Amino acid sequence: MNYAQLLLPDFSIILAGYLICRYTALNRTVWQPVESLVYFLLFPVLLFQSIVKSPIQLAEASGLMAAGLLLSLGGIALAYALPRLPGLRARIGAREHAAAAQVAFRFNSFIGLALAERVAGSQGLPMIAVLIGVCVPLLNVAAVWPMARQGEHHFARELLRNPLILATVAGLACNLLGLRIPGWMEPTVQRVGAASLVLGLMAAGAGMQLAQLQRARLLSAAVLTIRHLLLPLLAWVLARVLGLDATQGAVLLAFSALPTASSCYVLAARMGYNGAYVGGLVTLSTLLGLASLPFALGALR
Repeated sequence: MNYAQLLLPDFSIILAGYLICRYTALNRTVWQPVESLVYFLLFPVLLFQSIVKSPIQLAEASGLMAAGLLLSLGGIALAYALPRLPGLRARIGAREHAAAAQVAFRFNSFIGLALAERVAGSQGLPMIAVLIGVCVPLLNVAAVWPMARQGEHHFARELLRNPLILATVAGLACNLLGLRIPGWMEPTVQRVGAASLVLGLMAAGAGMQLAQLQRARLLSAAVLTIRHLLLPLLAWVLARVLGLDATQGAVLLAFSALPTASSCYVLAARMGYNGAYVGGLVTLSTLLGLASLPFALGALR
């Protein structure tokens, strides 16, 4: 299978967002409210609907859930350890690291949900939804923690204001309780979800910026190496150690190689950090996804 061709539609939408933002009257003043709409409303609805609509079979999904959590913890540990590594300790600023660490372990759920069915068929979407459901709360807590500690923000308040955490926790709770979206609401919710995917991918493109990557080059290289090389390799190991089947293994590998979350720079800017620098990392990570996803799904798989 040509995985680069498989990824082309989604990256074409990202490119369209970039070109529209840079070369038409629909510039950043237009896309900033779009990002807020997607982040605070449309995407939480999609996450909730994706998690709720397919009953989670804990026995069947336990291996995949364990692999996702171990993969996430591995990424967090690697990112947190960077300032303590020999040769890096004196060359990585505390504030830059606090803001950029999240790039190493967070993932772009828009692209993950858009790719899941094409990578693993009809089973792909509920599987990626399970991974999103169990990993997003952990990863968002890990993203907020160093910035809250470094910037003296109120940690619990930042978590309670995070719409992705609220949507995933609510979705998991409803799923496990057997609650479902009423049939008469499903078409509306599905349309909201479809809108969030397209607008989210276009907003990711509109937010791409590379100029800020001139600063903290070593830190940039380190977090992107974790995101696009070390995590796919760790996923490959976990899939074999935990005995995942072919479909679960494919979903885990795709999950491990996704570009970082486009909301990383939104979170960094909202907490008073250099959002433009984190935005540059998001941009480069999005471009590196064109290599890491075919690597994970082709070479490693």
